[in-house]
Amino acid sequence: MSDVTVAESKLVTKQLPEADIVGESPLHHADLASVSQHGPKEGGVYFHERKLQGLLTLRCVPSAEQLSQIESLLGAALPMEPLTSVTTDAVSIRWISPDEWLIIVAGEQAFDLETRFYESMTGHYSLVNISGGTTIFDVSGSQVVNMLKKSTPVDLHPREFPVGKVVSTVFAKSGVTICRLEDDKYELVVRRSFADYLWLWIQDASREYGLVVKA
Repeated sequence: MSDVTVAESKLVTKQLPEADIVGESPLHHADLASVSQHGPKEGGVYFHERKLQGLLTLRCVPSAEQLSQIESLLGAALPMEPLTSVTTDAVSIRWISPDEWLIIVAGEQAFDLETRFYESMTGHYSLVNISGGTTIFDVSGSQVVNMLKKSTPVDLHPREFPVGKVVSTVFAKSGVTICRLEDDKYELVVRRSFADYLWLWIQDASREYGLVVKA
């Protein structure tokens, strides 16, 4: 049974399974560990599923007091400039819209963070745990931009899409949130229901460059 916490009349449900139940990512059937072990070690595109992360969407028009509370809870300030992000060792925060942010933490921390928000955050806001319906793909390599160009209409030139920029856009007829983590590394936040389709798409789009799977 999942743990349930009631904080300020809000019901918070722990989405992580009990210790005796193995959590499975959307790509568990693809056995990426074996693909990584037995597949190519060098190529133009590298793929890694950052599975079972904790993802929460925060919506509010934050007051000065709320900004201070959020920074205390997250250990980092909300990125307020459009299409920007903040990343620390413990948390990643992605600007999604003028009143919406995506918060990424280790999977086992999402429930506790959600609970602490409801215990200490004041004012009007919405916080939704979307961990169970989402996964993250990290794609990188010398040819990653060429692969992405086949998949999304976004201008990926460094002048237009520098490190740290975030966009929510179309990717292979699906919706994703893309963040440029490094010059040749991108984060794709995808819906669980589209994960298998996008994994197959990335395989095909990377074929001419050589695809390496990282466990």
